[in-house]
Amino acid sequence: MSGTSTLLAPSILSADFTDLRSSIALAEKAGADWMHCDVMDGVFVPNITFGPFIIQAVAACTPTIIDTHLMITDPDRFIADFIKAGSHQITVHQEACPHLHRTVQYIRSLGAKAGVSINPATPLSTLESILPDLDLVLLMSVNPGFGGQKFIPSSVEKIAKLHGMRNEMNPDMVIAVDGGITEENAGEVVEAGADALIAGTAFFRAENPEATASKLRGLHR
Repeated sequence: MSGTSTLLAPSILSADFTDLRSSIALAEKAGADWMHCDVMDGVFVPNITFGPFIIQAVAACTPTIIDTHLMITDPDRFIADFIKAGSHQITVHQEACPHLHRTVQYIRSLGAKAGVSINPATPLSTLESILPDLDLVLLMSVNPGFGGQKFIPSSVEKIAKLHGMRNEMNPDMVIAVDGGITEENAGEVVEAGADALIAGTAFFRAENPEATASKLRGLHR
């Protein structure tokens, strides 16, 4: 994937929910490749966000790829609802899925791309058997549950190691990174092997979101 511009996925969790349509329009104007939607249940992570109805609202506002990250226990119960609402990509957590292969195949059977995410303390070895079946891996570079956290520096080494695994096992798989992404650290994240940057606070709370997006998307992988 060398020489390709970085994919940018603004996280709507940091958007203005009193005017979500305008926030989405801002992300579109800035060239967002995906709209990242963080779904939290207050059980798997210590926060509650939103359900399929918000995905449906986002889908009504934009044709951009809707990238839905399920930070919930037993995600199989709701996968069909989120895809029906408009999600193009569904990412589940390795830590929340006792039958991960089955869950991945279920997502794909409903016509969406399938991703798996792991928390900072979860080793990459837990993905070895599932890696060939994935469209994307989402590496958490903060502990999930809240926006605005600081990037965990050891994530860079983890990204690089996953990049090597990807090259050997599934070259077409996308590596996305979520948590504490800023203009200052995005370069080393992409250099390590990331293809997609999830940016919530860094994008929606920036003084000039379009300029920030241009810098992030201008990084080449």
